[in-house]
Amino acid sequence: MRMAQRFSARWQGNPLLLGSLAFILIVTLGALLAPLLSPYAPGGFDEKRILENPGWDHWLGTDELGRDLLTRILYGARVSMVVGFGTALIALLIGTIYGSISGYAGGALDNLLMRIVDIFYGLPDLLIFILLSLLLGRNIAGILIALALVTWVRFARITRGQVLQAKELIYVDGAKAIGASHVRIILRHILPNILAPILVTLTFSVPAAILAESTLSFIGLGINDPYSAWGTSWGTLAQDGWRAMRTYPHIIFFPALAIFLTILAFNFLGNGLRDILDPKAR
Repeated sequence: MRMAQRFSARWQGNPLLLGSLAFILIVTLGALLAPLLSPYAPGGFDEKRILENPGWDHWLGTDELGRDLLTRILYGARVSMVVGFGTALIALLIGTIYGSISGYAGGALDNLLMRIVDIFYGLPDLLIFILLSLLLGRNIAGILIALALVTWVRFARITRGQVLQAKELIYVDGAKAIGASHVRIILRHILPNILAPILVTLTFSVPAAILAESTLSFIGLGINDPYSAWGTSWGTLAQDGWRAMRTYPHIIFFPALAIFLTILAFNFLGNGLRDILDPKAR
């Protein structure tokens, strides 16, 4: 009870953390409710509205095809947030299982599994992103798998280190003494007690995935389908605005601002959660 009260007090006493969480919720709701919030379609062509500056009709202006930029950013949030959360969750699942097995088993198996992780760490992330996105396709599923296959190693290392410490604790020895299976020990006695660093890593992995997808889209390897229900990503919008940056800077400024603020909010959220969940801070 006291721990819950302390957690609540630390959460409420951090306005930056609360503001970041509120911003993330607003972006997520804006993405989900994009068809209801905007009277414009994300695709199409309007020759009378080409490259308009921000105004009353189009709050953030229009692009080179006369499409409302705010609408495209709202629809682009769908892609960016799905990629961010989806990548982080897939990487969490793979990395946690992998790291748990490695740390709990120890010995030769642990060494073998960690050498595989070292190989992944030694490869350039951007090169792997590009190769996998080309192989798997420029769609949400392909981008998710490509990013997750690179991101999981971070979860594996953190989980493995935490499991190595937790398996030496008294309550784990007690579970072994009463004949609990290895799977039960990991799921019931180890993982629930090492969730804090994994949760913080998850929070930081979301903006990393958003930035990686935006980078792929900016160089032309991301998702670009303005006529689908998903729309295009923020990175693709920034790429479109790059060509007209000097004459019409609003086309690149607002998508880049959306990427920047979202990544910043997730980083502030991760830092806040780390401070709250850090045992030394209690």
